[in-house]
Amino acid sequence: MASAEAEARKNSWNVVIAIVDSGGNIVMLQRLDDAQFGSIDVARQKAHTAVAFRRPTKVFQDLIAQGGVNLRLLKLEGASPLEGGVPIVLGGKIVGAIGVSGVTSQQDAQIAQAGADALLK
Repeated sequence: MASAEAEARKNSWNVVIAIVDSGGNIVMLQRLDDAQFGSIDVARQKAHTAVAFRRPTKVFQDLIAQGGVNLRLLKLEGASPLEGGVPIVLGGKIVGAIGVSGVTSQQDAQIAQAGADALLK
C-alpha cells in the first residue's frame, strides 16, 4: 500500500487504492484526500477482477477496445473492464491484487503496478 500511495502522491493524483486477498476480500483500502467517493467501488472492482481472472484488468480493456464479440466482456457481473487492477504475484502464486481508481486508467495502472512491484523487492 505504501508504494502505491507514494506513487499517487508523487504525481498529485487523488485516488482510491484497494488491496484484496486471493479470495477477493478487501484487506486494505485507502482513499486519498479529495479522491471522489465513486472511486471506492471502482478500485475494489478492479482489484477483485484482477484476482478472480488472474490477469491485469488492462487485458479486458484492450479486448473490449477491439469490439465485436469481445464486447460480451462488458456483461461480466461485478467485473471491471478498466485498466488499473493488477494481480499480486509472489513465488509464482497470485496472493491478491491491487485496484486503483481516480485518475486515467493508465495512471491508475501505474499506481497499482508500483504497489505490486514493491512486494517483489
